[in-house]
Formats: sequence, structure tokens, C-alpha cells
Amino acid sequence: MKRLRRIFRADGKTVIIAVDHGMGLSVNPELDNTGEILEKIIAAGADAILTTYGIACKYEDILQDVGLIIRVDGGGSILTNGNNAPRLLFDVEDALRIGADAVVCMGCPGAPYEHATMQNLTDLVKQGQTWKVPVVAEMLPGGFSDEPPNTPENIALVTRIGCEYGADIIKTTYSGTPEEFKKVIAASFKPVVVLGGEKTKDLPSLFDCIEIALDCGAAGVAIGRNVWKHSDPGKVTAALVELVHNGKKAAELEVI
Repeated sequence: MKRLRRIFRADGKTVIIAVDHGMGLSVNPELDNTGEILEKIIAAGADAILTTYGIACKYEDILQDVGLIIRVDGGGSILTNGNNAPRLLFDVEDALRIGADAVVCMGCPGAPYEHATMQNLTDLVKQGQTWKVPVVAEMLPGGFSDEPPNTPENIALVTRIGCEYGADIIKTTYSGTPEEFKKVIAASFKPVVVLGGEKTKDLPSLFDCIEIALDCGAAGVAIGRNVWKHSDPGKVTAALVELVHNGKKAAELEVI
């Protein structure tokens, strides 16, 4: 799809920064100055911002020159027990009206609400095909619970499931040894981007994992809290660009 060129560079890789957590999680005070943070991330070379309908509308001018991926599912928050199935809250037409280049939703095989998330993905893929809009499937075994575990075998399984359902990009987690993660990449016939997870105090280790994932064939990253929760989100973004696009090794990056 032509819109994929707004997300991936000519090298076939992408640095996506996720700023969609405020739909259900506490993001303040770190995101009190959302516009300023977005400007720093974009100036540092991010290829795309994965964000919410509300942020996209509020900061339209800031986001006009970067790839835009809109989170269209949700409905739960940290005020609930976390077992509610996400629903499609917006559709592809809604996303197109605010300038989206792609849309994203969860896919959670193994979760109690597995069937609901996979129906969401099916519905979104159908809409995406109609409007020629790429769909990102965030595929996680069991969703955000510990069961089933994020083993390489389970990640390979859910990654392949996302491809079979018609997603254009798979967002998932890194797990296992390089040899094991290569099997995850081999199981997918669509680009795989690696997510960052909860904020870490050890960015060098995160960079090491990203380097390994890229060496295994990952098409880039989709990192959120480890960027916008950092005191210098632009510097972290620039480091990710060096890793993904410029072939830098994790050990060569300045420790932040």
C-alpha cells in the first residue's frame, strides 16, 4: 500500500514512537507537555507516531510531516481489573478524517477475551482493504497477563496468526535467544516491529535487545514509555534512529 511509504523508509525499516498509552494508563506528569514532546521526537527523526484520536486532533500541525498511526481500539483503563475486552472505538474512516496513514489494534490469542480481539482485527482488516489503509496488529500472547507466557514459540504463533488475519505490520515483543527470535521473524510474512514495554532504568540493555532483533530481521521498533517518560525523549529517539537506520551498534551509542 502507498501509505506504508509514510511509515517505512527506503531501507524497509521504521522507528515508530508510541504515544497512545493515555487511553487507559496514567501518563502524567510525563505527558503534561505533549506538544513539546512530540516536537522533540519528530525533530530527532522518528518515522511515525502511533497515537490516539485525541492527540492527533489536538496536535494536527505538529504531526503533519510524520507518519501517523491511530489506535482505534480500547475501552478499558487501570481503574478496572484489566480483564475487559478492548472494542473498536473508532473506524478507518474516522482515522482517515484526521490524516492517518495506518491504524492499529490489539490481537490477544490466549487471553480470556481472545475471540473479541481477533474479531476486532478482522473487522479492521476488512475496513483497511476497502480504504487501502495499512493495519498494524499488536500481537501479544495472553494480552497483558503473564499467561500464556511470552515464549518465543508463543510469539511466533501469535505473529503468524496476525499475518493470517491480514494485518500489514506486526507489533510484538522480543523474546528468547537470537536463534529463537529468528524463528519468530521466519514465521511472519509481514514486517515485524519490536515494542519496548514498560519504562526501564537500563536503556543500554534495551538497545542491546533492539540490535539483536534487527540482526534477526525485525523491520524496526515501536517504542513508547522508554521515549516519552525519559527526561530527553529526543535523545532516545535519535539513538533508536541510529540503531535502526544507520547501522550503529548498541555499544556505540552514548549511554543516556
